[in-house]
Amino acid sequence: MATSTASRELFSEGVRAVLHTWPVLQIAVDNGFGGVYGEQKADWLVDVVQQYFHDNSNLQQYEVEDFIAQLMDQEFNTVVDDGSLPEVSLSLQQMFSQWQKGALQQLQHTIDTLNQKKGQRAKVNAPASQSDDDSDDNTQEMECESSGPSVSRKEAPPPQEEEDGWTVVRKRR
Repeated sequence: MATSTASRELFSEGVRAVLHTWPVLQIAVDNGFGGVYGEQKADWLVDVVQQYFHDNSNLQQYEVEDFIAQLMDQEFNTVVDDGSLPEVSLSLQQMFSQWQKGALQQLQHTIDTLNQKKGQRAKVNAPASQSDDDSDDNTQEMECESSGPSVSRKEAPPPQEEEDGWTVVRKRR
């Protein structure tokens, strides 16, 4: 198992490459979902995720997904439901496996490949505005100019009062 400071730094660089090329995190940071310190939170996220791997050597993919999803929700007020979380988790696990086996050249190649994609940032454009009278639904959608996922924010439907006086609150979709 690779444990030198240089190799550990290489794994941290790999985590940074995966997370900073992830369109969901890019959109969250670029649009201020994490507040004024969004970029610092993204860097902190890298440190926390790499430490999570070092503290838990035999992680399952769902554990990594849950951990990252929880951090994104808490720090960026973002629910990741675009299907990219399993891919990100798998990439991180593969990098950690390469690091554990000491395949540092392969790990460096993976990082270099990801860093080439770093220039391709996900961009969010607000759709053409319509007056509130023209739109009957409560959904706001954002379009992305990238091959990345589409991100949308949906509001919960208003609570409905039933005949017996109870108020039914429905789950967001």
